[in-house]
Amino acid sequence: QVQLVESGGGLVQPGGSLRLSCAASGSFHSTNAMGWYRQAPGKQREWVASIISDGSTRYSDSVKGRFTISGDSAKQVYLQMNNLRPEDTAVYICYVDLARIHWGQGTQVTVAS
Repeated sequence: QVQLVESGGGLVQPGGSLRLSCAASGSFHSTNAMGWYRQAPGKQREWVASIISDGSTRYSDSVKGRFTISGDSAKQVYLQMNNLRPEDTAVYICYVDLARIHWGQGTQVTVAS
């Protein structure tokens, strides 16, 4: 069984930074991709960033240049978020693509002064 646990969310002022972590566990040794989605109240889940099995990274236009995704194994992924804006407020949800997508429970990020 695959489990994903996110951490690192919190309250931050506009312009501030946070680093999210996601730890995966389960009987797998490689992934197609890992990454992050987010969901704000009343809105659909939105893709944020992914790190692909070849090490390449992808970002949504809304976070490009401000967020950086990285991973140090097939089971750990991070999201460094800089220059945060109020519109970044959301629950950030980690995922892993093992041919089937597995989701974490999410961690709340609130950007407010």
